[in-house]
Amino acid sequence: MRRRVFLFAVAAAAFSCAAPAHAAEPIIREYDVPKGSHPHDVAPARDGGVWYTAQALGELGWLDTVSGFTKHIPLGRDSAPHGVIVGPDGAPWITDSGLNAIVRVDPKTEKAQVFPLPKDMPNANLNTATFDRKGVLWFTGQTGYYGRLDPKTGKVEMFNAPRWRGPYGICTAPDGSVYYASLAGSHIARIDTKTGQTTVLEPPTPKQGARRVWADSQSRIWVSEWNSGQVSVYDPKTNQWREWKLPGDNPQTYAVYVDSRDIVWLSDFGANAMVRFDPRTEQFKVIPLPSHGSAVRQILGRPGEVWLPLSGVDKLAVIRE
Repeated sequence: MRRRVFLFAVAAAAFSCAAPAHAAEPIIREYDVPKGSHPHDVAPARDGGVWYTAQALGELGWLDTVSGFTKHIPLGRDSAPHGVIVGPDGAPWITDSGLNAIVRVDPKTEKAQVFPLPKDMPNANLNTATFDRKGVLWFTGQTGYYGRLDPKTGKVEMFNAPRWRGPYGICTAPDGSVYYASLAGSHIARIDTKTGQTTVLEPPTPKQGARRVWADSQSRIWVSEWNSGQVSVYDPKTNQWREWKLPGDNPQTYAVYVDSRDIVWLSDFGANAMVRFDPRTEQFKVIPLPSHGSAVRQILGRPGEVWLPLSGVDKLAVIRE
């Protein structure tokens, strides 16, 4: 099924926190997706399009970024897809909390392959996934689990989180390490990909609400702190932390993504804005979003583009600088 959507471009009104006056303003372009989609996560596709999870419809969406056309692929009865990433095989891989399963969609045939979780874990509340350097998929479940799937064998293994509820965002660092954030547990954890065991790492601020994580080129781990309104970074080489409060009166830091230039991007629910942070200068730039109530729940990108799911208004957006 294909739908035509309206797309437009706007130059975002932006202001900076101690940013150079001559800095180029970013360009935000929004794309409508079918009403009621509630796009939760996005993943740039290898064909130049963008995959997104239409959480409220139980479907995987794909956007043609040139024409604005979309197509939706049903994932099955009771589906409620949360996260989507593109795997080493070029296919979209989905964490589906409604199906309590990992789903792979063949980008050519659009056929969905479902990998159910063990029957003794019926309500894992699947969240986010990442591939390690050996091609194994690691994923989180907010009710107190994390797990792995070997695509070669289809085997799914589950582990109890060290402090139970909370596993949320997850990422793989360039050095091969896998980390997840625990929203309810207010910590991050490093997974030993051989044994599956974890090491808990505590950010400096108590009860900060670590929500998502992303690694930079130096394998430092950046953390979006929902409760504190901060962004923090953990350096595994020194075992040291640093943290910064986002600009504004009541920041709510939801998602974090580090681009190919090591610029840190954050979504701020409180300000309905994106926040750009340059670690080299320690300067923030706040970029207001054109649509009120955008609710950006995740960020991903490719060189020169930062992609956003605007879950509150049934749109996707891209930022180009």
